[in-house]
Amino acid sequence: MAVEWERVGQPVFDRIVEAVVHRVYDATARVEAVNGRGGDDGIDIKVTQDSRVRVFQLKYYPDGFPTTAHKGRRKSIRESFARAMRCGPQEWVLVVPCVLTTPEREFVMSLADGLAVEVEVWDRAKLDDLLAAHPDVEASFTRNQLFEAARVYGQERSLLMGGVDDVSARVTALGEQVDGLDEHWTVDFARQDDTVVQTLRGKHPRAHEVSPIVITLDGIAPLEPEQAEAVRRSLGFGLDEEVVLPRGTVGKMTVSGPQFLAREHQDVEVRWHPAEATVQDGLGADLVFVHGDRVVASYPGVLKHLGRGSTGRSVRVELAGGQLQLLMPNAPGAAASLKFMFSLEGLEPAAALRVLRLHRRIAAGGAFEVRTVQGVVGGGEIPPLPEAARRASAQLQLFLEDLDVVQRHCEQYFPVPDELPYQERIALRIARLLVDGHCVVSPFLPQARITLNGHDSPAVRALLSGEPHAVQLPCEAYTVQVAGRLLELGAVVAFHPEAAVEPDSARAARTALDAGHGDGAEVTIRSADGGRFRLMLQRSLTGSEPVPVPLELPGFPEPR
Repeated sequence: MAVEWERVGQPVFDRIVEAVVHRVYDATARVEAVNGRGGDDGIDIKVTQDSRVRVFQLKYYPDGFPTTAHKGRRKSIRESFARAMRCGPQEWVLVVPCVLTTPEREFVMSLADGLAVEVEVWDRAKLDDLLAAHPDVEASFTRNQLFEAARVYGQERSLLMGGVDDVSARVTALGEQVDGLDEHWTVDFARQDDTVVQTLRGKHPRAHEVSPIVITLDGIAPLEPEQAEAVRRSLGFGLDEEVVLPRGTVGKMTVSGPQFLAREHQDVEVRWHPAEATVQDGLGADLVFVHGDRVVASYPGVLKHLGRGSTGRSVRVELAGGQLQLLMPNAPGAAASLKFMFSLEGLEPAAALRVLRLHRRIAAGGAFEVRTVQGVVGGGEIPPLPEAARRASAQLQLFLEDLDVVQRHCEQYFPVPDELPYQERIALRIARLLVDGHCVVSPFLPQARITLNGHDSPAVRALLSGEPHAVQLPCEAYTVQVAGRLLELGAVVAFHPEAAVEPDSARAARTALDAGHGDGAEVTIRSADGGRFRLMLQRSLTGSEPVPVPLELPGFPEPR
């Protein structure tokens, strides 16, 4: 039903136009009603799109503005236009609920003579076109017209004039009609945007036996390997995952069963999700690794799914930080397959280590069982992963252990970072070894710069002679940066058994000492053999000369 523009009145006309303008421009511009309708600045609605400004002037003139009648209307339009030009719009739009005559349109267009502004008219024909493009807007403003007609025929509820109460009443009545389609099956339904979702439901537990429903898929195109594997897991083992066959994959889908359901469908997307077997909510399950009769490792979790298909059975267990998926074929002697999916995101190192140790246990292969208080629900023998995969897991474990030790030492706890620059990884490894009491060669210390305090002595002169000497340099607050955080390890000593001051800086320092200006003089000292300085926490120092331990980081040469 179209809007009866000559009957809606000024307030409703303004609301309709404002709703249409919002619908047309909201996605790309900012729409605002200025000063309410009939604003003093000649602007009813302002649309700002980047640097472009459109001004809409609304005039409720159902019978237009001819020169012979309603002479004040043209004056009002001209004055509104002049006021609107003060804000410098690029476009001015007059909105009226009538179809303009040629003289009326020429009058409006002449307003822009000599001005850098575009003038446009939204008349009744334009408004009708816009409402046809947005029928929900039109429907919301024509409800009263329909209600008058509906009241005559006693159909007020059909138009939902009672609001959500009428919605509930109509849906309930429709559900009762659907329930009467079949004695064994009914359909639950829901609306999601423009889509109606229908869910088939048995009226009693044996509906599928006394009135079976068969779905047949014909003309299935070759599946992608990943799709074919998903079908195998779902149909073959009853795994609780959704399988999607996109449009174009299935030539025809035939539904056989009750008359109200039986039909053929083409050009369909097919999705299915196996019905889950009943699993007690929160039922504990242990993933147990065994060697003969001996338990060598056990990890607790929660049993989430037990399924059965044409080929075998499936088990799914949620574990801390991960999920276990087990497929067990019915065929005697056939190997079970175990898949462990995990994520370290958001976990602190200690928790991540536990997840990774489980992964490494699975990677090593061997016999396992999934046990609950009700007994063993699955198990098998898994082969070990390739050596390369196990090496990568070992490297990750070393990283997590380093991070865990350093975090506990510094009492700064944070989740495992997604990425870590290699330089920070080296610094973290050094920090962990220092915390463990070891001496480490730092690849970041090829030299040291020291500042003299002006005190002259034979020891200072010996150091400045250029000859190699054993050197110890204390640092009271040694820090490393990891994942944007500064972690302070405490006091360290940097030292080298044979280090010498660079000749140029030694010469300058001696000259300053001779002149009595040695305080503040800086010298650079390097190892005599071109190696790096050693580091050790001061608390770990003993009377004997410490021996550096290797960093043992794959792909990184040991510093000397």
